[in-house]
Amino acid sequence: MTPNVCSAASRTHDHGVTWQRACRAARVSCSLIIFKEDDIVLETSLGSVSFMSVSSYAPDQGEGGLTMAGSSLDLGRIQKQGGQDLAPSTVKVRLYTGRIKRGPGGGKRVLLKAYPTGSRSEADAMAANELAAHASLQPPTVAQEPQHVSLLLGGFSPTAGPTAGEQWLVFRNNGATTAGQWAQETAKYASKSGFLSVFDRGKEERQQAFVKEILRQTMKGLAYLHSRSRLHQSLGPSSVVLNTTNNSGARPLIARLQDLAFSVDVSDAALYGGATLADIWEKGTVEAKDPLKQLAANLWRRADQEGARTQMERRNFGIADDVYAAGLLLAYMTFVPFCELGSIDAPSLQRLLESTFRLDVKAARDYCEADERWLNAVAFLDNDGGAGWDLLGAMLRPEWRQRPTAESCLNHPFLKEDPS
Repeated sequence: MTPNVCSAASRTHDHGVTWQRACRAARVSCSLIIFKEDDIVLETSLGSVSFMSVSSYAPDQGEGGLTMAGSSLDLGRIQKQGGQDLAPSTVKVRLYTGRIKRGPGGGKRVLLKAYPTGSRSEADAMAANELAAHASLQPPTVAQEPQHVSLLLGGFSPTAGPTAGEQWLVFRNNGATTAGQWAQETAKYASKSGFLSVFDRGKEERQQAFVKEILRQTMKGLAYLHSRSRLHQSLGPSSVVLNTTNNSGARPLIARLQDLAFSVDVSDAALYGGATLADIWEKGTVEAKDPLKQLAANLWRRADQEGARTQMERRNFGIADDVYAAGLLLAYMTFVPFCELGSIDAPSLQRLLESTFRLDVKAARDYCEADERWLNAVAFLDNDGGAGWDLLGAMLRPEWRQRPTAESCLNHPFLKEDPS
């Protein structure tokens, strides 16, 4: 029987603090497994991922636009974007594939994220926040498992050895290839085989349909988060994981959102509520900073600078910020797989849209059309009367109040599903 994480955490001593804090933050009864370190066999290292967040923001003065906090758009190469200074985080999370060898779910393939050790550290807060976010989005908090959000099974914290004190989160393995990795590999394959030639338009059309389906399912996942009063706040090519990279249709594609370490709770209770009695007892003062809320501090600072002052405006600003990030993802997924290899990357594309053309998508389109290396991407967005450009322009509108919701994006002609 799967133990309840809230009650089980009390038996994990010092290393259960992340689980306890996450449960209080989520304010839900969640059934997650408290694994032991030797319950799981590590199989493959997937490398590590680091984060950057917006540390300050200056309104657009002709050289920049908005950038989302905790972005995943290859931010290791970006030092400054428009009017925003990006501060590198000290947190580097290691990723692994593995298998549960005993206990609940024995034999199940899993993905693992290892947050570095440090009591009350940023990493500790991020791990707790990611756990709390998933707990609020999956059963038993909701009736059905969300189709387009990765499923958290539980976690553990080693008590000995070089990894002692680290926080490990364990996810069901429904695929480890991200949308960004697929896009880059597709571009490499295209450069070798020339599959986007006029002699094989069918393959190009299948690739375009595959990209649309990735984007469509990503927006479904984002719409689900927003319906549950959750922001993603770190949406990018690496935060969408695919169960297949085969576009033949032999295996139906399912894209899922992951990387919820920067997720923000925008429920009424979170926006209007204060510290709980348990929080006050633990911190020893009513003025102590909540490390989970500190992760959202940059978002609310930017919201204030953009005129979002009431709780409703702050929530809507956060939703619009996620949609903006999804717009950058749309640009990435429609350019990188279809352009000449090495001719465009995420930072360059973002600078082109934000700094060079100040989010004037029509002007950006005309510029891109003049570069023969990008013609396939331009043609893709030109389809159906320029539907792709129209949606991109709507999602990247400088005025955040004018951006569509994730649900509205799904009804746009570029992403709307064919009823047949």
